[in-house]
Amino acid sequence: MINKDLRKYSKIVVDGVEQAPSRAMLRAVGFEDQDFKKPQIGIASTWAMVTPCNMHIDKLAEDVNKGTDAAGGKGIIYNTITISDGISMGTEGMKYSLVSREVIADSVETVSACMGHDAIITIGGCDKNMPGLLMGMARLNRPSIFIYGGTIQPGPNHTNVVSVFEAVGGHAAGTVSDIELKQIEDTAIPGPGSCGGMYTANTMASAIEALGMSLPNSSAQDAISQEKVDDCLNAGEAIMHLLEHDIKPSDIMTRPAFENAIKVTIALGGSTNAVLHLLAMAHTMGVELELDDFSTIGKKTPMLADLKPSGKYLMSELIKIGGIQPLMKTMLEAGMLDGSCLTVTGKTIEENLADVEPYPAGQDIIRPLDKPIKKDSHLVILRGNLAPDGAVAKITGKEGLSFSGNARVFESEEASLKGILDGTVVKDDVLIIRYEGPKGAPGMREMLSPTAAIMGKGLGEDVALITDGRFSGGSHGFVVGHVTPEAIEGGPIAIIETGDKISIDAETNEVTVELSDEEIAARLTKWKKPASRYTRGVLAKYAATVTSASEGAVTDKYL
Repeated sequence: MINKDLRKYSKIVVDGVEQAPSRAMLRAVGFEDQDFKKPQIGIASTWAMVTPCNMHIDKLAEDVNKGTDAAGGKGIIYNTITISDGISMGTEGMKYSLVSREVIADSVETVSACMGHDAIITIGGCDKNMPGLLMGMARLNRPSIFIYGGTIQPGPNHTNVVSVFEAVGGHAAGTVSDIELKQIEDTAIPGPGSCGGMYTANTMASAIEALGMSLPNSSAQDAISQEKVDDCLNAGEAIMHLLEHDIKPSDIMTRPAFENAIKVTIALGGSTNAVLHLLAMAHTMGVELELDDFSTIGKKTPMLADLKPSGKYLMSELIKIGGIQPLMKTMLEAGMLDGSCLTVTGKTIEENLADVEPYPAGQDIIRPLDKPIKKDSHLVILRGNLAPDGAVAKITGKEGLSFSGNARVFESEEASLKGILDGTVVKDDVLIIRYEGPKGAPGMREMLSPTAAIMGKGLGEDVALITDGRFSGGSHGFVVGHVTPEAIEGGPIAIIETGDKISIDAETNEVTVELSDEEIAARLTKWKKPASRYTRGVLAKYAATVTSASEGAVTDKYL
């Protein structure tokens, strides 16, 4: 047992005669005399019944509480919000998705700072709540651990949530019947856990583990498993070690640690959302990280994982062969990772990986370094006269490395989906979906509905899509997002007209429209900024404070 007083913040709340009212209120929630001398551990749960990703996290929070109490701390569970991208996708509600990341960060900061928690353990299981939780912990910079809620099991015939979205496109194309669509809808999502491919949830869980902010293997455990229960119980002992040695997020979330996270994300073929979230997390931690760093790192980092959406396998299958730890060890031994980075175990990456066994012989989920799926990053940072401040493409090479075609312009995601499903969109089109950026939507919606419809209609190799919005981790195909400046800011994407010639080149890293500088300038002089539909509430506040996607779409940069 630890004998020294590890309370730095909670003693201000509970010590002394004058704090008797505080103690009286805490007694009502279960505190006893001895608990006031224990360090208080805030356990931020994202439990909610709004999504299968988080429906089991209340039980995981109780397991964390047991582990914390057994290790000599006093756990205090509180909730923050979560939303569901998958449920709100393609609707107005999706505008609140990226906004929720900021609300979650604000919540963790607000509750744990107010209540004087000495350390924080957070549990997340969906795209935005994970970076939001990390940002909240980074702001407070108290000993902290993140726990991933775990991945979902696949449905019959290897199906998952993206299977349902793509079946909608197949139904429109006449290749999926009413009965088949209903069967996929009924069975593809069988229970708790985050979406099963290397979509944004599993991408961010893996990146956070590589960053050092979760215990080894936390990113590669089924949502309902003894391994996930043990992960929660073990967090209690780990947080007490961090408290004893005063190891904080700022000691772990360093520039080399972010580089490790980026490299592992690339090796896994992770989501474009990782670019947005890692930029935001670095900003919150005060670490210098820029859009072009992804290009620099990406030139030396191969894509190795044959995981959905563009690949064959699901996260549940990667879990069975050992998760991401063997991959990290392979990369470390090849000199690709910085093994000296500290982690929440109190040990370095190199120390954590010392006894990790390699992947079993014969597996083909993770390719050898000398036989990659792509020799460099699938996350490609593009610039050009269509995106002077940058854009992010997800190009695995399976869809080719360049695309040229005719612009077909849509002013919203809904309009584009209608155009795809009714046959307006045809071969050689480059869909332009604008006014979907952080300020313009506001909220930067994900374009999974249109990208999945394109795939479902069999147009995956025949059309491209460019947007100032972003993409779900489940999106694949020739897609370019995060275009900056966004349309609402008068970026060139605002003046593209249907029929303009568009070129995307992942080898020269360019995205261009075949217009002269003079023509672009002339069109911009005629452009009028559309009025916002939102003048009150959270979306209006978000639009007024959010930065561009190339800066992570954070809301506190200019405060």
